[in-house]
Amino acid sequence: MTTRTHTTPTRTENDAIGRLKAAMERGAAARPRVGGFPYLAESLRRAGVAHCRMAVPSNAFLYLTDHGHVVVQGEPLVTGFAAAPPFDRDGLVAALRADQAGETAFPEFVRGCWSAGVVWYDVDTAARTCTYFGAGGESYTEDYPAVVLP
Repeated sequence: MTTRTHTTPTRTENDAIGRLKAAMERGAAARPRVGGFPYLAESLRRAGVAHCRMAVPSNAFLYLTDHGHVVVQGEPLVTGFAAAPPFDRDGLVAALRADQAGETAFPEFVRGCWSAGVVWYDVDTAARTCTYFGAGGESYTEDYPAVVLP
């Protein structure tokens, strides 16, 4: 088993990162203000992203791609010790509907997920589903529609 101890990306890793960045830019450019997530997800799928996993309290993404796996670290919602909120399906659905209606930006959506007790979520780009998980194993899955990118 080989352990890498440096942080300089290899050529393959740079390719995965570059492809992911380009897909995110394409998805953002095609994304309408209302109901835009499926456009981003389709752009990611077309770029070889099979799953996008988000650890909500740390605001960290793991993109599992055909070209290598990429981590994107956002601003953590929690540092140090914190109690995980109880899973609140209704609160999660409210956060989802507000985001889908274009009423919130992504940071507000993530805070809404955390407030609703979501500790991580997984986007499956082939199945077009997003599954939200609570600390106690609770889950809620939504399908998102297929879209055609311009």
